[in-house]
Amino acid sequence: MWGVISYLQSPELVAGFQRFCGLFPVPTETGSSATQNGFVEANDDTDGSVKTYRRKAEHVNGKPASQDSNSNYKIKSLQCDNKTSEHPRPHYEVKNRILYVLFLSSAMLGHEVFYITCLPCIHWNLDTFLCRRLVNVWAVVMYIGQAMKDILKLPRPLAPPVVKLETRVDAEYGMPSTHAMAATAIFFTLLLSAQERVKFQFEVGLTVAAVLSALVCLSRLYTGMHSALDVICGVLISAGIIVVSHPYWETFDRLQLHNPISPAVALILPLFLCYKYPELDHYSTTRGDTTIILGCAAGSSVGYWVNERLGQTFELVGPFPVTLSPLTTTALGHGVARFLVGVGMLVLTRQVFRWASLRALCLMYGASVSDIDARRRKEIEVPYKFITYTTIGLVNSMLVSRVFGMMGLL
Repeated sequence: MWGVISYLQSPELVAGFQRFCGLFPVPTETGSSATQNGFVEANDDTDGSVKTYRRKAEHVNGKPASQDSNSNYKIKSLQCDNKTSEHPRPHYEVKNRILYVLFLSSAMLGHEVFYITCLPCIHWNLDTFLCRRLVNVWAVVMYIGQAMKDILKLPRPLAPPVVKLETRVDAEYGMPSTHAMAATAIFFTLLLSAQERVKFQFEVGLTVAAVLSALVCLSRLYTGMHSALDVICGVLISAGIIVVSHPYWETFDRLQLHNPISPAVALILPLFLCYKYPELDHYSTTRGDTTIILGCAAGSSVGYWVNERLGQTFELVGPFPVTLSPLTTTALGHGVARFLVGVGMLVLTRQVFRWASLRALCLMYGASVSDIDARRRKEIEVPYKFITYTTIGLVNSMLVSRVFGMMGLL
């Protein structure tokens, strides 16, 4: 069993998948040599002046790499200290452009751009009930996954032999893959919930959910950000959460929409969880990203509760399951218009409240807005991101659809 686990966690397996898909490292002219500090130094193949560093797989600061707290973070730190070049050329070659575009596009399904565009589109163009259900499950799954990363502290695959195509989250730990968790949760929650609301062929929906989830999972291997074990565990954890929670989804819906203390719980509990997020000995984007997700969920929950009180929920009208109207040119035009107006309102909300909350908090704590380290402090990062994205959730759930109505887009 341990042999299988070790094999699934090995960077060589990830590197082999990358080579199979046509992604290869570019060899340097001068080769590489181990330095005394435990890193491998490789000169850039242009003029030899640019140096990149990679930690040796065998030892880190005199101890096995598997025992190091976060090798990726230390690699990133050393690379940031090297100011010889701000934009070193990538050390990889793409021999299959189709798979390259496919997997990078699939990886975007787990990024903030997807959350702020595609998830609200379900609210604007399909059914607010489905959007609410998705946001609830997504928030729970992502908090568990992000917290597990910083509790288990298992590093991402080493480079080399792996080629890294992303850098933003390289300082985060690897187990489990939250991209895999989010994809599994979103697509299969949508599948299970939609069959209650709209008519469609379940087998087709199941195939689409499985294919999209698989693409996101494989993209994490292709980009070199996760081991196969990270991805498999992410899928299994998400599937387990769905299986355990599914019998209680309707009960939670009723409490969320009708309980008088629902708004207070929706705001206080996520904010408490953000402040109690596992602490690390270095900065990681996991706490900030988790705060963003919980903020969106909190704002949306409050907004849906208020809509219920106002008697205007914007949900599909039964009897269920309903038959969706055919996609006409007019319907498509309205859908595009709703997307542009909705995204514009959310982006504007983000910019305004991010600007205002960040400056207010920096003023409160005597910090400079331009000081990145100050903005990463918990007492500044958590409230400014929570305020910003809670407001985005409120605007999406309450205001956007009403603007659509005034514009004749509903």
